[in-house]
Amino acid sequence: MGILEKMRLDGKAIFVTGGARGLGYSMATALAEAGASILIADIDLEAAEKAAAELQKIAGNRMCAEKVNIAKPEDVNRMVERMLSEYGKIDAAFCNAGITKENPVAEESYEDWKEVIDVNLNGTFLCAQAAGRQMIKQGYGSIIITASMSAHIVNIPQTECSYAASKAGVLQMTKNMAIEWATKGVRVNSISPGYMATEMTLNTPELKPLIGIWEKLSPLHRMGRPEELQSIAVYLAGDTSSFTTGADFLIDGAYTCF
Repeated sequence: MGILEKMRLDGKAIFVTGGARGLGYSMATALAEAGASILIADIDLEAAEKAAAELQKIAGNRMCAEKVNIAKPEDVNRMVERMLSEYGKIDAAFCNAGITKENPVAEESYEDWKEVIDVNLNGTFLCAQAAGRQMIKQGYGSIIITASMSAHIVNIPQTECSYAASKAGVLQMTKNMAIEWATKGVRVNSISPGYMATEMTLNTPELKPLIGIWEKLSPLHRMGRPEELQSIAVYLAGDTSSFTTGADFLIDGAYTCF
């Protein structure tokens, strides 16, 4: 069997949080094209159902959608129950959902700070923990977490202390989970994207003026494309990454090299 055949995900069941749009949808598309059945989890059920239907057309695999607020334990538990009722297992979990708020530190309200931490750190913990519990029972599984280059550097000129703090926490959480579950057949890795040209980034009025600055600062002088994360998602979800755990994959066009 050649390497391309080994990287297929046929028969695997995966949930993707924040999978209705942006990076989540792009990576869910790649996983589906590689043969996996996907549960699209998103706070916007209509968008999640639309994304699942689109993936069904693209790949022909069994897809479903679930409304999930990842910061609510009851929603996360219901998502896992839906995975088990639909597919009977969880081969991989893509903990991708996240938010950001652009606030100077001195002006940020506690409510805004708490919301970002609740979603990005606490919510990611809840999803990874719930997936890990099921994977420990199964004796196998791969958890993939979307971190950020913001876990490694301070972004400029935008002000997003809460976002950077949440992603730094996610990075260390990934490593701790990988160590705790190393002997239980459960792998945990993270992907740290740089600036990505998602529809949201390109069309958010507050961000549009920053794009030129980001591109000037980047060694490649451009933003990344969502599809440039797809291959690492497929790799981490499949069996060819069986010796890969506790790793963070910086995909940032060399932005953090200086």
